[in-house]
Amino acid sequence: MAKAKKNPAVGSNFDDFLSDDGMLEAASAVAIKRVIAWQLAEAMKANGITKKVLAERMHTSRSHLDRLLDEHDTGLTLETLSKAAHALGREVRIELTGA
Repeated sequence: MAKAKKNPAVGSNFDDFLSDDGMLEAASAVAIKRVIAWQLAEAMKANGITKKVLAERMHTSRSHLDRLLDEHDTGLTLETLSKAAHALGREVRIELTGA
């Protein structure tokens, strides 16, 4: 009786797939940015603040704010995030956790 070949994909997970493909970091960055953009949008709604008003409070342009709120644009600086949080009466907390 011939022994069945082991399927290398069985038992793996999506993170392993992304890691093997070299895409895990990029996918993680997009996921984090989606959460940040959503939280900012929710804070804007809760405070009744428009994009125009938030941009003015941050002393930035509306196009810069649009990039901040774009869930796919991962080029976010901590300074920009901090300005947005402050303009919304919020604070930023960042934490590194074990993998």
